Amino acid sequence: MTVSIDSAAPRTATGPLVAVLGGLSAVSPFATDMYAPGFPEIVTSFGTTRAAVQLSLTACLVGLAVGQVVLGPVSDALGRRRLLLAGSGMFSVWSLVCALAPSLAVFDVARLLQGIAGSAGLVIGRAVISDRFSGARAARKLSTLSVIAMTAPVLAPVAGGLLLGAGSWRLVFVALAVSGLLLSTAVWAWVPESLPAERRRTGGLRAAIAAMGTLLRRRELIGHLLLMGCGLAALFAYISGSPFLFQSVYGLSASAYGLVFATNAVGTVVAGALFGRLAGRLRLNSLLVIGVTLTVVSMITLMTLLVSGISTLPTTWACLFGLTFGFGILLPASTTIILAVGGDAPGAASGMLGGAQFVLGATAAPLPGVLGSTTAMSTAVVVLGFVLLSALALITLARPWQGHGEPAGRH
Repeated sequence: MTVSIDSAAPRTATGPLVAVLGGLSAVSPFATDMYAPGFPEIVTSFGTTRAAVQLSLTACLVGLAVGQVVLGPVSDALGRRRLLLAGSGMFSVWSLVCALAPSLAVFDVARLLQGIAGSAGLVIGRAVISDRFSGARAARKLSTLSVIAMTAPVLAPVAGGLLLGAGSWRLVFVALAVSGLLLSTAVWAWVPESLPAERRRTGGLRAAIAAMGTLLRRRELIGHLLLMGCGLAALFAYISGSPFLFQSVYGLSASAYGLVFATNAVGTVVAGALFGRLAGRLRLNSLLVIGVTLTVVSMITLMTLLVSGISTLPTTWACLFGLTFGFGILLPASTTIILAVGGDAPGAASGMLGGAQFVLGATAAPLPGVLGSTTAMSTAVVVLGFVLLSALALITLARPWQGHGEPAGRH
């Protein structure tokens, strides 16, 4: 059940709480993509192929998916704080193992476990917001977390490029280990338990899984999960393909590639800020339709240009900017609706949300290079396919005209 902050216990200052939850939302996307500029170096370091290195991204995404599906409903039964502390601590441990990995096999296993540990911050952070806020206030706070979670994978290669300028790709994972330790300290200081014992689900893990089964019988929830998952799949296909696209095809350096992503991050932040201002004024479902439409139009435009023989850095960059801007609206709108529709079990709903995102993201990540080379066309085909699937889920299952997940009086 979603409650307002007035009934949450215990209280803490909203600013530090949201800041820490934002950090928890960012660290896993950073772990996913911060090492992307180092892909060519990792290929050489382990004496492997590009496709094999891209599978290490898939391993992390699988971990994020599995972790969220399990930890979300478990937090409905056990509470939020202890799982956040455990997840942050183990994230540091597995990040350090990645930094010291002697082989690609060890690296892949560590990436999987790093993803599971990091998933706690993503899934439980959203549940904490649902515990403490409702209505437009929840939408705005979730918008903040969504913008951070969306911006992080776009900014991560920028930070990774800077670290690669100072050392090897292993330095990226040392930085992530330090980040996990800092977040553990911040959770201890500023994130109290938001789910009192009397509001927890009884019956242990079995009851938590049963709650997920109940949610899965809601057609509109399935629609929004698929919509969100396909949208994130498009994003990760773009991120996975982009280091090779911009550096190998268009000849950019690692730092110039970082600049491309930084510009797209600005678009994402602006879109998220716009959503935050409009939430409470416009229907959430209307904002969702706008976000999905922007992603589809951007990718159809890019595909049309490529088929016409126009493959230039400015045109590709502009279309991908439109993709990330549209997703900056789609993500917080869909997240808010999913948590509202599943408000009777926020941890389970949050876990399913994260699971749908990262299962499909893990599937999509290696696809731009699956045929052996990553090009503008291969990346655009994969990304367009997933945004079209997102739009199909919107129309056939989510059905925005029915007003699911809207605050009272806005259906």
